[in-house]
Amino acid sequence: MSLKTIVIACLAMPVMAHAQGTTDINDSNTPLHLLTPDYKHKYGVSTKEEVKASIDRVLGYILANPQQFRTTSYEWGVTYSACLAAAKASGDGRYAEYVEKQFKAIADAFPKAINDIKSGRKIDEKMRKVADPHALDDAGAICTAMIKGELTVRANGKTRATPTINTAPVIANYAEYIMEKEFRLADGTFARKRPHKNTVWLDDMFMAIPAIAYMGMYTGEARYFDEAARQVLLFKDKMWVPEKKLFRHGWVEAMTPHPSFHWGRANGWAILTMCEVLDVLPENHPQRAEILSLLQEHVQGLAALQGKDGFWHQLLDRPESYDESSCTAIYTYCMAHAINKGWISALAYGPAVQLAWHAVEASIDSTGRVTGTCVGTGMGFDPAFYMYRPVSTAAAHGYGPVIWAGAEMLLLLENQYPKSNDSAVQFYPEKVNTDEPIFNYDGEIRF
Repeated sequence: MSLKTIVIACLAMPVMAHAQGTTDINDSNTPLHLLTPDYKHKYGVSTKEEVKASIDRVLGYILANPQQFRTTSYEWGVTYSACLAAAKASGDGRYAEYVEKQFKAIADAFPKAINDIKSGRKIDEKMRKVADPHALDDAGAICTAMIKGELTVRANGKTRATPTINTAPVIANYAEYIMEKEFRLADGTFARKRPHKNTVWLDDMFMAIPAIAYMGMYTGEARYFDEAARQVLLFKDKMWVPEKKLFRHGWVEAMTPHPSFHWGRANGWAILTMCEVLDVLPENHPQRAEILSLLQEHVQGLAALQGKDGFWHQLLDRPESYDESSCTAIYTYCMAHAINKGWISALAYGPAVQLAWHAVEASIDSTGRVTGTCVGTGMGFDPAFYMYRPVSTAAAHGYGPVIWAGAEMLLLLENQYPKSNDSAVQFYPEKVNTDEPIFNYDGEIRF
């Protein structure tokens, strides 16, 4: 048999094998790189319709269960900001109408609550948090959301859907507490007296700083921008762990050294704070570049720790800790937002964001409840404290971040160009009008 005959016979083998109904798959008869992976959750590029359907399910659950959540809590302040973002990104008025309804209820009850406190009368705890805040948790997140509502009205030049609403006195009361009454360290850093004297909580970046930054936009007073930027850098000095590119959860003045437990949701509050501040901080502000650089480093540290199914862990650098949905949703929003703002690269981080969104979607059950969310958590200095925190669909911390993540994903899919290429998600600088594998991309689409 000649060499030419042998070559022809070998080339014909895959065709013959299939023709004879052979079920064996091997390298000679099958392009193995095209075999479908057994992903735990969805993989690939989402559609805007899929994203919208997911967050609509969450909104539906919220609307159907109005008594389940504390509507004056910081968790619900996040939800209000998320719903305002979803209304803008999707054009669905139900999200804004929900926020307006809740803000009107709070604003209408506010004068009586103030009078009851002055008169020493008993007051409902939900309104006590509004009229007489005792902690940053009571004030910052809802204050920020209310300011966003006011700024939206100004920007649109329209009257409100609920024209009789008056959140201005509530905003002023919250801002006074944050700026004038909250406990601070000697250098001005926001702090608490638990679990130890002079303790800094990473959570308090979000509970205070965005509201201060947005007060700058709301009032036009530069002092608020300056204080917001100063606070970000004060927290960086105490909480940032540069070798990990992560923040520690707690810092206690009397401790030497400072233990570093990189709790997922607290790191979420930190990166969310930086996004919120950068959204309103003037471009020429002297601290803007340093805050932007810190956000970019934080993204690097977080992206390196994303799990194989798109989630981040309860303790970020401990993969034996459980997948946690609220921090995953916060990172999805923040990284997508940073891409949409041009702060980080879509090519480098877009695929991680898309994978994270699939994890977020997997956390939404058929009724719209958010699963896998760590319940409210204090501060600990051992791994067991964090790793064994319960999860619950009643934990309000998950609902706002999931809606916010979906809202930003709608913008990402509108503004960016993700595409599945050779089975992998890629982000391109232009629209790719083919489903064929792209093996040669040099700025032009060629196959």
